[in-house]
Amino acid sequence: MPTVVPDDSRFQVELTNAGTKLVVVDFMASWCGPCHRIAPAFEDMSRRYPNIVFLKVDVDQCPETASSQGVTAMPTFIFYRNKMKLSQVKGADVSALEAKIKELSSGDGEEGSESTVQGHIDLVSLIQKSACECLNDSDDHPFANSMASTGGYLESDCDEQLIMSYGFNQAVKLHSLKITAPEDNGPKTLKLFINQPRTLDFDQADSSEPVQILELKPEDLKGEQPVLLRYVKFQNVQNFQIFVKDNQSGADTTRIDHLAIIGSTISMTNMSDFKRVAGKKGESH
Repeated sequence: MPTVVPDDSRFQVELTNAGTKLVVVDFMASWCGPCHRIAPAFEDMSRRYPNIVFLKVDVDQCPETASSQGVTAMPTFIFYRNKMKLSQVKGADVSALEAKIKELSSGDGEEGSESTVQGHIDLVSLIQKSACECLNDSDDHPFANSMASTGGYLESDCDEQLIMSYGFNQAVKLHSLKITAPEDNGPKTLKLFINQPRTLDFDQADSSEPVQILELKPEDLKGEQPVLLRYVKFQNVQNFQIFVKDNQSGADTTRIDHLAIIGSTISMTNMSDFKRVAGKKGESH
């Protein structure tokens, strides 16, 4: 059953207690007809997805929370992880709600899904697939394989180089990468670019000045420890491009089993930063 948040002070506590688990919050009102209609489905989902935290927030009981989270219509379902707002679904649309739950919970329970860096998450759920592109990926082993920790791998096609372009559905901060790849033909030299108007071609990527260059060692390819980025340089990222220049052994092709981008959203939930616009609690405005 969903946990009812009784007042504003409890909301931040519940998000903190959830840790890295996905949290789905139903912002509702007792007088809202659509809220009552979708309530049984929301309760059913809370039983069928035991690894997800389901919360109910009555906007009349928690007005500061509703205001700080930008809730203007009921019901609104907002998704969080590590106290970061990931996405939302407005309205009593059961299919849309469950589709978003499945999308954002994909990978939960797999090894590594919880092993992110303190205060950051794997940003895979914020990657906008339609805004992603890879140059020189093999038809048999395409780019999409590298975004999942199981079910295939990414391999270059006609030579060892790759250009991987990621678009995010909101501005993010990038902290590090976690890369799983073979020691022989895993990537070695990475040139990193952000917020390019379009995907770079190979000549542009080779000649342009990157935000950062990474020289990977075989031990960096085990997917265990994060490869740190210059965090101050990656504070407002909508597009992230990786130019794989070569691989570890000079093999004909480069292979990447999994590449996770670790970071955080720009707008993190922090109730301690919330300030009342005017007046005191209980006053009308």
